[in-house]
Amino acid sequence: MLVKEVMTGPVIMVTTDDPVEKCANLMLKHNISGLPVTDQSGRVVGMVTEGDLIRRASRIKAPGYLEILGGLVFLGSPTKFINEIKRAMSLTAGEMMTKKVVSVGTEESIEQAATLMVEHEVNRLPVLNEAGELAGIVSRRDIMKHLYAK
Repeated sequence: MLVKEVMTGPVIMVTTDDPVEKCANLMLKHNISGLPVTDQSGRVVGMVTEGDLIRRASRIKAPGYLEILGGLVFLGSPTKFINEIKRAMSLTAGEMMTKKVVSVGTEESIEQAATLMVEHEVNRLPVLNEAGELAGIVSRRDIMKHLYAK
């Protein structure tokens, strides 16, 4: 079976300029756990998930450090800490989104989609048509319905 046969569409999405509150409201209203983020030309450039929104409200733990000879030696990654602060303070979908997008084509098998989800540890995949445009979204639930529905 092909992805286009199990995907959900039309897709509820946001643009990089949409406020974080709009993302949260759309997810709550439509009972979904993630949204594709598109740029001004409609190309998928990221994903915003419930996890991103929850992480925004959580406390950020600073990396440990040692003070040696008047200098600081970080025990964790200060870059990661700074990036977490930026995401926590984000106001728009473009600032909060996960930029690494794993997608699947409409003509791929659902087995290929499942493999991508497992390999990349994602819960949903934007589905792109031959022109690279967003055609739908396939979630773990969509695949489960196909595999185990009787």
